[in-house]
Amino acid sequence: MSRRVENNLFPAHRAEALMRRAIGLTEGTMPHPNPRVGAIVLTPDGDVVAERAHLRAGTAHAEAAALADAGMAAAGSTLISTLEPCSHHGRTPPCVDAIIGAGVARVIVGALDPDQRVSGRGVAALRAAGIEVVTGVEEEAVHANDPAYFHHRITGVPLVTLKTALTLDGQAAAADGTSRWITGPEAREDGHRLRAENDVILVGAGTVISDNPRLDVRIDGYDGRQPRPVIVAGTRAIPEDAALMSRNPLVLTGLSAGHDAGDVEQISMPGPDGVDLAAAVKYLGDEGIVSVLIEGGPTIAGAALRADIVDRIVLYYGAQLAGGTGLPAIAGTFQTITDARKVTIDSVTRLGADFRIEATIERET
Repeated sequence: MSRRVENNLFPAHRAEALMRRAIGLTEGTMPHPNPRVGAIVLTPDGDVVAERAHLRAGTAHAEAAALADAGMAAAGSTLISTLEPCSHHGRTPPCVDAIIGAGVARVIVGALDPDQRVSGRGVAALRAAGIEVVTGVEEEAVHANDPAYFHHRITGVPLVTLKTALTLDGQAAAADGTSRWITGPEAREDGHRLRAENDVILVGAGTVISDNPRLDVRIDGYDGRQPRPVIVAGTRAIPEDAALMSRNPLVLTGLSAGHDAGDVEQISMPGPDGVDLAAAVKYLGDEGIVSVLIEGGPTIAGAALRADIVDRIVLYYGAQLAGGTGLPAIAGTFQTITDARKVTIDSVTRLGADFRIEATIERET
């Protein structure tokens, strides 16, 4: 629910429109582990003089960059920021200091930052400096623009998405293992966009050995950051000439001593399915990984669900009927109907001849 802005220059509808514009500035940015933030500076008369987004970790934050662009025009201005300005020193100075130093009169904030280093302190510091602060403008849209960041800062673990492609009657591959191509080009391109939205892509050793994937983002014109591969090897050795070995993978092994894999980073995490996936997700979160995309076959999908690490699923249904039993999307035994996991279907999207279903999983407690 947006809080109304009690000012003739900024009626609620204008503040909301400007916040949506600020959210739009972040399109295509991937600054994780930092949040996606857009900022707009307006003169006392309400004219836009600068607008910026935080591009990547280590670069200027959106608020500081926009104020620098505005220069002297920032005095007496209104600053629109999708997220509460930071109040702590990291790779860059606190945005709160830049806002106070620039002489900003009013700050309109989309959402408070759940990061414990901020978490209301930024707003408190601005108000203590005599700056008017309004919060909660288009808050839901701000959360939806970067759900993985909010999830990570609140829970300490990444937002985990399980993605798979299957026929209309639920088969992920034929009995001989073939699955290329279940979906058409539009769905496959959307899958690459999904990759681009995530920090790492996690697959099992079976997928690496049988398919030898690169797991990179291949979209015309894409020049953004590539997600890092994470391989759940268990007790299996990964071929030294596998395509992923040139992409700085993290290998999770169930062996106490790991494999002889040269300079490849390995972490030993023995577990019931070869690797303790819950511990692996916790480790990734501690390392600043905000979002994880699980790809691969039925084995890793089943293991991830049994470990209760999956937050949402993305299913690409191809316009094909298998007409028989091949390989399921998720390995395991469906013993009784009460074993089914409840989900909330968030969206159904047509992609060429195919369609995509996105759903949130109700986590087990």
